[in-house]
Parts: sequence; structure tokens; C-alpha cells
Amino acid sequence: MYYKVNFKEPNTYKTILEAYSLGIFPMGSNYLGDDIIEWFYSDPRGIIKLESDFKGIKISRSLKQVLKKNIFEVKIDTNFEQVIKGCAARQTTWINKKIIELYTELHKKGYAHSIETYKDNKLVGGLYGVAYRGAFFGESMFHIYPNASKVAFIKLYQILTANNYLLLDIQMITSLFLSFGAIYIPFSYYLNILKKALEEEREFKY
Repeated sequence: MYYKVNFKEPNTYKTILEAYSLGIFPMGSNYLGDDIIEWFYSDPRGIIKLESDFKGIKISRSLKQVLKKNIFEVKIDTNFEQVIKGCAARQTTWINKKIIELYTELHKKGYAHSIETYKDNKLVGGLYGVAYRGAFFGESMFHIYPNASKVAFIKLYQILTANNYLLLDIQMITSLFLSFGAIYIPFSYYLNILKKALEEEREFKY
């Protein structure tokens, strides 16, 4: 369940990082205005366990076949703006103009990252989120071709485990993340994990 909280006006990318460090995340509010951001936390909190050799997630047999066939070309941080706009291109979205502006700034500062999937040189799916110290805060994903976003997520998981990240925060569990084995934990427990993750320095190397 989402709980709204009062927080600072998001003037720069630093406000977003500060919010994440407190367990809070932003959501754009298009009905109030394209430049308005509201702040939330969720309790329980959705996470995916990070374990080496993909032991922390479930990969279906069909997805394994997709991976084996190399249907997609996967790239990282080559088309961040198009990925976030792809995530925003829904009938109902919380990604407004201000969110795009702030996360693009986070990307330029080296915090926000995009994982992109291409087919026939066309962007067909991807995801974005923020890497901060030992935590990765997943934000949104999209696809216009079957399994494109799933393959992007597998690549993200590979990067995070290879670089020994401690936390993969997904906020709320969708049916897709449920299929990957995501779990809910109490917010108080989440804050303990977050604290430990923020005490560690990690690099988003790929």
C-alpha cells in the first residue's frame, strides 16, 4: 500500500537521492500539474533478492529459450531519454515532465541508468532506475515486443549481482515481478536493509 508523505520540493537530482535514502520515492502528479511531484513510501515494500548465479530470481523455461536464442541486442545507457519516454507512453502514468527532467539529470550525473533491448536496430523495450551506493531503485519498464523488458531486467540483475549490490528495490510487486520471485517485506525491515546498502560503495559496471 502507498502512503503519501510531505517532503522537499524536488529542485535537483540531489532531492531524489535524499528521498531514496529515507525510503521515499517520487511520483509525478499529472492531474495537479505536469511539474508537480508527490512523495510516497510503500508498506510492505517490494524487493527482489540479489544472489549470485541468478539464485535470487525465477526464470521461466520460455524465457530461458528467449535468452538462448539471442533475439534481442542489449545495451546500457545509450538511450536513456527514449527509455524513460517509452515508460511514460501509457494511458495512465505517473511519469510527468518533471520526473523526466529530474531523472535525466540523475542520468547525466551518473546515478540513473537505462537497460535497453533492441530488435532489428529498433528500441523495443527497456527499464530505468537509480544506482546509489549499494542499492538500486527500480523505477519503470516498457516493451513493444514480447519479452523485451524481461530480457532487460535479466541484464540488470546480472549487473547488480556481478557488482555485489545489496538491495534491489521495486517498491510494489507487479505480476511480472511476481513471476521473477519478488517478495514483500515490512517497511521497517526494508529500512534496515537500505541502511546497510547505503553504507557500502558500489559501482554500476557492465
